[in-house]
Amino acid sequence: MTIAEATPDFEADRNDRAFLGHPKGLGYLAFVEGCERFSYYSMQTLLVLYMVKYLLLPENAAGVIGLDWVKNFYGLDGQPLASRIFGDYTSLVYLTPIAGGFVADRWLGRRATLILGGLFMALGHFLMAFEGSFLFALLALIVGVGLFKGNIASQVGELYDANDLRRAMAFQIFYIAINVSVIAAPLISGTLGEKIGWHWGFGTAGVVMVAGLILYLYAKPWLPAESRALRAEKAREPKEALTQRDWLRIFAVILLVPVMAVALLTNQEIFNAYLVWADQHFQLTFFGTTLPTSYMITIDAAASFSMLVAVAGFYVWYGKKWREPDELGKMIIGSVFTIAGGLCLVMAAATQGDGKIGLFWPLMFHLLNSIGFAHILPVSLALFTKLAPKALNATVVGIYYLAFFGANYIVGTVGGWYSSLPTTSFWLFHVATAVVGLVAFILFKLFLAKRLMGEPAAA
Repeated sequence: MTIAEATPDFEADRNDRAFLGHPKGLGYLAFVEGCERFSYYSMQTLLVLYMVKYLLLPENAAGVIGLDWVKNFYGLDGQPLASRIFGDYTSLVYLTPIAGGFVADRWLGRRATLILGGLFMALGHFLMAFEGSFLFALLALIVGVGLFKGNIASQVGELYDANDLRRAMAFQIFYIAINVSVIAAPLISGTLGEKIGWHWGFGTAGVVMVAGLILYLYAKPWLPAESRALRAEKAREPKEALTQRDWLRIFAVILLVPVMAVALLTNQEIFNAYLVWADQHFQLTFFGTTLPTSYMITIDAAASFSMLVAVAGFYVWYGKKWREPDELGKMIIGSVFTIAGGLCLVMAAATQGDGKIGLFWPLMFHLLNSIGFAHILPVSLALFTKLAPKALNATVVGIYYLAFFGANYIVGTVGGWYSSLPTTSFWLFHVATAVVGLVAFILFKLFLAKRLMGEPAAA
């Protein structure tokens, strides 16, 4: 999140409707973000499978620079080490954007920071083509995402005048581009990586990232510029003093971060041990053809996108007849669906027998978990922005993403338990974390909501 402003020589053109009735710049930004998310989720999809099935095998691990030190540091090997590395990578990806926003605001500017981030990401994907540079590739990707993430979305709103009603729809179009990329990445990079060669999958992600960068450079005439003078003026503006109520709201935000981290564990495990389990035990062979395990990510992404739309539509209808639940009420409902989804995984493990696991229970998991996702993720962000004092809005959003940092870091440890725990116990633990989230949200609503948020405790 940055505070960069548009320069005076860039004025939103209300007559520009070249892209689906929106400014041409929106189309470029949406496609650039789509390329970045494609490359990121290609990595998310392939990373654990690549480590478990190829890189960490003894005959390949010996050539990875620095891997022996990492093994000794964690005291892990095999699947637990893969989960730990994945957890560290994905958690840091949610931490470094704070530094990326600072770099953009204070030194390089938003555009230069974004371009530098894209270059680091592309470098990271191409370094994945060489086993020896694996750890350097992860480092480059962590730095790249940190510099890129947050420095593109801020440009979308600047394409519109303050009173332009198209602004809300612009962010919806931007979000659609992200979701299409999340669905496509496992289908394309996942298939290439699992069926042809791991490096083909990672290389494709790098090529798409480079294409996105080229498009961003080409789009400069249609994008908001920025002024360091205006950024400096913004930084010199006196800050509004925080009231006692503001401090109480900040306390509420800080209190919710670890609760969110625990509540998100089941969802964040999908890219980690869940994929290893699916690869080993799911029935993915149909009519003689074995589907790539990465397709489970596409199923999850499609379910998540569909349920976001369905849940939003449901509450539009529900709100016309009855009182719509508030944010905490929806998060409580979401936790119930998350628990139900986790129990589907327990049932899948408990009823496996000697054969492979059919896709009924996994598909039910993705459906129910996605309904929970739709109730918790966007709603919790709305809650955090609602709690945020005006002077600290961007800071509170940054704090919000610390929940994802915590969740992914914990998943790095918990995912390693897959190899040593009975599978039913492994997934029961995830159900228990969702129960903890449910209880915490209920207690927060009953006893703290009115005091900390100035709202009635009842729904």
